[in-house]
Amino acid sequence: MNYKIIKYQPEYKHQWDDFVSRAKNATFLFYRDFMEYHSDRFQDFSLLVFNNEKLISILPANLNSNELYSHQGLSYGGLVFSGKSNLQDCIAIYEGVLKYLFDNEILKLHIKSIPVIYQYPICQELELLTFFLEAKLKRIDTYFIIDNNSKYTPNRNRKRAINKATSNGLQIKKSNDLKLFWESILTPNLQNRFQVNPTHSLSEIELLKDRFPNNIIFYGAYEEDALKAGAVIFEMKEVAHFQYSSGDENRDEGALDLLFDFIIRQYKHKKYVSFGTSSEANGSKINNGLAYWKESFGASTVVQNFYEIQTAKYKNLTNRFV
Repeated sequence: MNYKIIKYQPEYKHQWDDFVSRAKNATFLFYRDFMEYHSDRFQDFSLLVFNNEKLISILPANLNSNELYSHQGLSYGGLVFSGKSNLQDCIAIYEGVLKYLFDNEILKLHIKSIPVIYQYPICQELELLTFFLEAKLKRIDTYFIIDNNSKYTPNRNRKRAINKATSNGLQIKKSNDLKLFWESILTPNLQNRFQVNPTHSLSEIELLKDRFPNNIIFYGAYEEDALKAGAVIFEMKEVAHFQYSSGDENRDEGALDLLFDFIIRQYKHKKYVSFGTSSEANGSKINNGLAYWKESFGASTVVQNFYEIQTAKYKNLTNRFV
């Protein structure tokens, strides 16, 4: 098919966001109000794909030199499709987009794949296409999840800590104590343990929470009025994702254990609870402490693949059906 491919401009915001709301492999991270909170850091080069004036696919992306990334400011990405797109459509759209990039002297497309838990229904066309395109698998990250089709079974250590926190009267509640959590617990812990800061600054997460109040939720574990642990949840259609979580210095109280247990039970109606990655060093190392913590709640591993695709390979997608 002869698709029309257009670089994103603000006048397409309504169409873009409407498409995200109906897509089979999108989350609220792809809405423009989320993507653009850090627009000063990235050269946006998102694409829209039209067929006879109907929007059929989008690509959240930024340009870096002569290479395109499925947005470096997002946790995952790639071409986003409507629920009506079949395999033949997906192959043709990828071919068209890669040719467009090649014609515009963009030599490589980098994709952080969308984890399978965010696909409704499951749609792994990308994995097939990367084989056809002879793509390089540059990295694989561990991604820990609880599948709510299985029985939730924290291990003995977690149960002991949860019981201790409960007997000490700790309470879990939604709150607006993001500033307190960021400044007194999360940032100091990340600095002390990993020498890093949160991905989002306090002002950024407050801005995003204001824009997406139904998707970004803060839970705290309190001893009377004192905040002992906190977690920021990104709530999706079928997934509750721990974006940030941390407890104060007194870990023996079990505040973080109780908080995790509460949130996991709170979202048992979702298909999955996501703990995110435990990978470090560009995917070459696994943080054993983080992995154990997540697995101790019964989490199992799925993977997130990172691909590098030469746009000149677009011709490899021609005539794949017999």
